Amino acid sequence: LMNYDTQKIEYYWQNEWAKEKIYEVNMDSDKPKFYCLEMFPYPSGNMHMGHVRNYSIGDSMARFNRLMGKNVLYPMGYDSFGMPAENAAKKERGHPHTVTHRNIKSIMGDQKRMGYSYDWSKSLITSDVEYYHWNQELFLLLNEKGLVERRFAPVNWCNECDTVLANEQVKNNRCWRCGLEVIQKDMAQWFLRMTDYSDQLLDDLDNIVFPENVKSMQKNWIGRSKGANIDFSIVDFKSI
Repeated sequence: LMNYDTQKIEYYWQNEWAKEKIYEVNMDSDKPKFYCLEMFPYPSGNMHMGHVRNYSIGDSMARFNRLMGKNVLYPMGYDSFGMPAENAAKKERGHPHTVTHRNIKSIMGDQKRMGYSYDWSKSLITSDVEYYHWNQELFLLLNEKGLVERRFAPVNWCNECDTVLANEQVKNNRCWRCGLEVIQKDMAQWFLRMTDYSDQLLDDLDNIVFPENVKSMQKNWIGRSKGANIDFSIVDFKSI
């Protein structure tokens, strides 16, 4: 029986793959394109089994489509521009940049150790100015077009995590991280008037090739409703 030494064999081949850049992708018009993108992890801690489950699925899809002869773009990034990363730094009384990049280095090391087939030459970190200056430019452009407004509105708030939660992060009215009951809190927020384009977004769904169940979800999310006019007859009614 052959002794499978994971530390020796896997590290060796992973280093060889990195040196050969076998997962880096370049333009190739002779192959059909496939873009595999997963939700970027919050670098507010270390990698855990939830990450392993999620990214193993994406890696399997990327590898399958390479085997099918497609030119696969499979990048990775870190969703570090926001309150989860800031709160992680605050909790250990460290500088957000130092704590965030330390956590990114840890998660990236674990992802590489898992053997995921990312094109690391196309990775990004959303708290780096090379990335977020595009967010700022887009915001300024939308503001110039009159599509930005600031007003108070309720949000899902977790006192323990000291952060806003998306609806998808609230399970049975409790925070998905700590389990504390979520409250509604009014906060000043920036809003983009995307509703100005609701009809266009809805109508153009008919012009794209996408799974029908996903298009149906989008239509229900936009929720066009024209209402109805109903005339009721009234017994013994006499007009004046």
